[in-house]
Amino acid sequence: MNALDFTGKRVLVTGGSGDIGRALCAAFAARGARVAFTWFSNHDGCAATEAAIAEVGGPAPLAIRANLRSKGAAGEIAAEVLEAFGGLDVLFSNAASGVLRPALELTAKHWAWTMDINAKAFLELTTALAPSMPEGGRIMALSSAGATRAIENYAMVGASKAALEALVRHFAQALGPRGITVNALCPGVVDTGALQHFPNREQLLEVAAYRTPNGRIATPADVADVAVLLASPLARMIQGQTIAVDGGYSILA
Repeated sequence: MNALDFTGKRVLVTGGSGDIGRALCAAFAARGARVAFTWFSNHDGCAATEAAIAEVGGPAPLAIRANLRSKGAAGEIAAEVLEAFGGLDVLFSNAASGVLRPALELTAKHWAWTMDINAKAFLELTTALAPSMPEGGRIMALSSAGATRAIENYAMVGASKAALEALVRHFAQALGPRGITVNALCPGVVDTGALQHFPNREQLLEVAAYRTPNGRIATPADVADVAVLLASPLARMIQGQTIAVDGGYSILA
């Protein structure tokens, strides 16, 4: 039996119209999973994800347009997925947003915006979908180095990712007895569309590549490969962890 065969498995990826979300969707679809993904404003990205799934020969996806900041959005997403799939085996909370400003310029509005999408959505999706997940279910979330490190203009997003990692640990404790694992993936610098919003993008890429022991920065496909492993039976004893997918960047002082 191939432990990385996901035929018959049901997967939900939030933020599926972005680069990492697309790689996640394609990786699971290529292994036979039925994939649902959420998107909101990126029409071209949504179409690109549907095309990527078709290219790997996966079943036609369920594309759900949803604003994760909206009240009740998580419940509506859960209801649509359960109606279409009858349950869920893998949840990957990937959607993210945030305000990139110096810490002393942040406001309560920035806090609410960033926390709602990066942490509260994970909370609400997990509580809505975990009851439908069978033994062997997998829940994952995308974190970032800013959860534990001070990064310029990243205070708000970093705080939300720290909250996300705390939720991962607590949900792992709560769901472990049911045979469901909950973990986070923490890539280093990944050259995605989201990085375009950083004014020092080129410097970030150059420094990260130079400092990474593996000699290059991680790609969305690298992140998806680790997600597939964590979603498989091979990772049944990995619980409540934040896994760095950064080629060794984070081990350096």
